[in-house]
Amino acid sequence: MKRSKFILMAVVMATAMQVFTSCEEEFLDKPALGALDPSLVANKAGVEALLIGAYAALDAQGDGESIVGGGQWEAAPTNWIYGSVAGADAHKGSLGSDQPAINSIANFITDPSNGFLNTKWRAMYEGVSRANSVLSLMQEATDISDAEKLRIAGEARFLRGHYYFELKKMFNMVPWIDETTTDFNQPNNEDIWPKIEADFQFAMDNLPNTQAQVGRANKWAAAAYLGKAYMFEHKYAEAKAMFDQVITSGVTSNGLKYGLVDKFKDNFDASSENNKESVFAIQMVANDGTNTISNANQGEMLNYPYNSPFRCCGFYQPTFDLANSYRTNTQGLPYLDNYNATPLKNDQGIKSDQPFTPDEQPVDPRLDWTVGRRGIPFLDWGNHPGQTWIREQNTAGPYSAKKHIYWQATADTYSDQHSWAPGSAINVVLIRFADVLLMAAEAEAQLGNLAQAQEHVNMVRARAANPINYVHEYVDPSKPLSGFTDEPAANYNIATYPAGYFEGLGKDEALEAIYFERKLELALEGHRFFDLVRWGIADQVLNAYFDYEGNIVPDVSTGNFTKGKNEYYPIPQRQIDLQTVNGESALTQNPNY
Repeated sequence: MKRSKFILMAVVMATAMQVFTSCEEEFLDKPALGALDPSLVANKAGVEALLIGAYAALDAQGDGESIVGGGQWEAAPTNWIYGSVAGADAHKGSLGSDQPAINSIANFITDPSNGFLNTKWRAMYEGVSRANSVLSLMQEATDISDAEKLRIAGEARFLRGHYYFELKKMFNMVPWIDETTTDFNQPNNEDIWPKIEADFQFAMDNLPNTQAQVGRANKWAAAAYLGKAYMFEHKYAEAKAMFDQVITSGVTSNGLKYGLVDKFKDNFDASSENNKESVFAIQMVANDGTNTISNANQGEMLNYPYNSPFRCCGFYQPTFDLANSYRTNTQGLPYLDNYNATPLKNDQGIKSDQPFTPDEQPVDPRLDWTVGRRGIPFLDWGNHPGQTWIREQNTAGPYSAKKHIYWQATADTYSDQHSWAPGSAINVVLIRFADVLLMAAEAEAQLGNLAQAQEHVNMVRARAANPINYVHEYVDPSKPLSGFTDEPAANYNIATYPAGYFEGLGKDEALEAIYFERKLELALEGHRFFDLVRWGIADQVLNAYFDYEGNIVPDVSTGNFTKGKNEYYPIPQRQIDLQTVNGESALTQNPNY
C-alpha cells in the first residue's frame, strides 16, 4: 500500500481527525470541541479513513515540515540521528556548525531543552492519538462487522504498539494514553512494556496472514515486533518462541514466504521493495502530485552527497569506525575486537584532483552497498569522486551514506525533486527478515543454543558472500545499470563461520560475533544505538569510539557516554512544562539530567 493510496482519502481523514486532535503544542490535546460531530464519521468509511491517518503518521512528515512542526529530519522514521549518529554508525556531516542540536546528541551532551527531542516526542504521540481515535470511534460505528472490527483494532493496536515502542526505547518512562483516557495529564511512573506487548499480541491474534494492501500490518509483522519487544526486555525464551514461528511460518502482507532476498541491495531499491525480506515497511512514493516530497522519505532529505547530482546537503557521513568494521581476514571472517588496528585506506585530506588508489585488502562486500568511498561505484552514478562530494571533510571524514540513495537509471521514477533537497520512493523498512534472523540468533545464544545461533548468522553471511552481491567496476556512466564490468570493484572476501565455531567460542564470544554481525548487516538503518543500550555495553563501545574517532575528526572529540544517564534521552522540558499544574509536573525527568 503505497502512500499514494493513503492520499486518496486524505481529505476525509484530515477532517475526521479534527474530532480528536489539533496542532497545539501539547503532546496530546483534548478533543477539539465542536470541530465535527463524531457521528458523521462513526461509520466504516470514517473509521477506515482514521486508520489511514494512523498509518500516515508513520513517516512523521507533513507538507514542508514534520507533522507537528520542526525540521523534517527531527522525527525521521529511520532514526538516523538517534539510532545511527548516536550509535557511531555515522557523523552528523555537513558543516560543523550546521544543525548544532545534532552535535549535542552525537556527543551525549544534549539536555532537555533540545527541540529535536520535543519534535520526536510529539510526532510519536500524534501517532498514538490517531490510533486511539480509530479504537474509540470504531465502537460507535454500526456498519462494521465484528470480524472487521477485530481486523481494524488489530491494525490500530499494532500501530500504537510501534509508536509506543519508539517512545520507550528513546525515553524509557513515558505516559500511557489509550482510547479510554480522559485526563491526558498522565504521569510517566509506569513501565509500559507489558502494554506494548499486549498491543502486539492482540494484533498477532487478530490480524490476517495477508492484506489487500501491502503496506498494512499483518499477523506476522505483529509477531516479529512482539519478539523484538521481548528482546528489549531480555525475555529470551519468549523471543525465541516468537521468532521460531515467524521464521518457519511467516509471510509478508502480500503473501511471500519470509526469506532473504538474493541481492543485499534489493532491500534499498524502490524497484525491488516489498519483497520477501520486508517484514514491515513504511511505504514511500515519489512524485505523488502534491508537489512536495513529504511522502518521499523526506526525513532523509539532508543525507545526500553535497555538490553532487543530488544537490544537497552532505549530512549523515559514515564513520571511520564503521568502514573499518568491514575489514575481513584471510578466512573471510571479521575482526571482532581489533578492526581499527587495520583501518580501511581512505582519502581523508586528499583532494579529488590528486591521485588515490582504493584499499586493496580484503573487505566484506556489504561495505560498498553501505558506505560510499572514493574510487568505488556509487550505485550507477559513477565512481565516488571523494572530497568534491564532501561538504567539510576535515570535520566528519571522507565517506557518504548509500542505502537511501536512488539509482540514476530509475531516478525519473523513484526520485522526487519537488524541494530544495531530493526525496525518494525507497521504503523505510522498520523490520526486515535479516533483522529477525539476527535477533533469533541472539536469543538462541542467550539460551545456550550456540549451534542454532550460528546457523541463523550464517544465513545472513551466506547471502552477503554470494558473488552477485559484489559491487563491480563501473566504466561507462552513459549507460546506467549496464555500464559495469565483470570485475569486482574491490577485494571482497567473506565466508560463513565453520561448523562448531560458535560452540568453540562459548556464549560470551558468540554473542560478540552476533552483535558485530548486526553492526555489519544493519548499519545506517537506525538500530545501532538502541542495540548497544539493550546489550548493556553502550558505555564501553561508544567511549572507545570517541577515543578512536575523536582523534581523527573534531566533531566527536568531546564525546562521552555516561553510564546510568545516556542510555535514554531526556524527557523534553517543553513537555514537563506543559504538564505542570500548581508548580508540579506529572512528568518526571530521566535520571541525571
